[in-house]
Amino acid sequence: MAFGWIDEQDRARREAGLVRVLRPRPADSPLLDLASNDYLGLARHPEVTEGAARAARTWGGGSTGSRLVTGTTELHTELERELAGFCGFEAALVFSSGYAANLAAVTALAPHGSLVVSDAGNHASLIDGCRLARGTTQVVAHAEPDAVRKALATHDGPAVAVSDTVFSVDGDAAPLAALAEACREHGAGLVVDDAHGLGVLGEGGRGAPYAAGLAGRDDVVATVTLSKSLGAQGGAVLGPARVIGHLVNAARTFIFDTGLAPAAAGAALAALTLLRREPERAARARAVAAELHARLTASGLAAVRPDAAVVSVRAPSAETAVRWAADCRTAGLSVGCFRPPSVPDGVSRLRLTARADLSGEQIAHAVRVIGETRP
Repeated sequence: MAFGWIDEQDRARREAGLVRVLRPRPADSPLLDLASNDYLGLARHPEVTEGAARAARTWGGGSTGSRLVTGTTELHTELERELAGFCGFEAALVFSSGYAANLAAVTALAPHGSLVVSDAGNHASLIDGCRLARGTTQVVAHAEPDAVRKALATHDGPAVAVSDTVFSVDGDAAPLAALAEACREHGAGLVVDDAHGLGVLGEGGRGAPYAAGLAGRDDVVATVTLSKSLGAQGGAVLGPARVIGHLVNAARTFIFDTGLAPAAAGAALAALTLLRREPERAARARAVAAELHARLTASGLAAVRPDAAVVSVRAPSAETAVRWAADCRTAGLSVGCFRPPSVPDGVSRLRLTARADLSGEQIAHAVRVIGETRP
């Protein structure tokens, strides 16, 4: 029977407690949201939604084609200019998603004969980029610059190290300065995914590379997503102009994909404008994360200290994590539930996201619900 193997895989997932389901949410959910990546609380901000609506009215519902045909509007180029300037890079290139941006950066910068050194905790989009790249990939220990240095020392040709800046599972930050030094010693490039750093880390939310003094260096490339702190959708690659020019000509997820919808570009531009005006939102997101962690650990829960806005709470098993998250929803709290294969260490977790717009009362309520529903 066609696709008969799917049934066996489904049985195995159910036995392991790893079945995933879609839960459509209403426009006005009654749940307190600690599951989304809306770190700055901008997804529903009136200025951001108006930016999206205005762009759609002006440019239409879609971009109408790939970026190299009809999919590049004046709005796209303005967004690229603003992103590069805000984050401290020479140039930027906007993609339809952060996933597509990561695939582009890794595959286009790791040609045949090159070495890609990838952190063991990297996001799936970076991992998939490594799998698609024509270079050879070597996975190294998590957040270990010496491991990167040793891997680079084994290779004589072009090389690039690839890492998240803030890892999405536990919210820990990569040692960017040390990674950059290891790469520079061997003439290698550094590609970092700042999806969870933009809007949270660095001066006014300018990102982890900016905070580490790496923004604008000729050997550093950063990717970002517009769907987290900026409350929109899409992604971008930031780096030297010659690297961005290369991506325009070599990145398949740029050349062959439809351009980002104008509404998303307009929303992201509005969010950037707002963040420039209200830079304190970044510090507030970090403060909320720190308070969540302090309250959770004080109540006896095994929470990981956050370096940005992600706080994870360890669960005994995949099954208990699913039940714990469901009990939180019943009590009015939405939290993330990360299980294998989404977690590289095999340890299931509740994943909480700190938002700059959370009040002290909401933080206390969230911690109370998590504590009362613990397995």
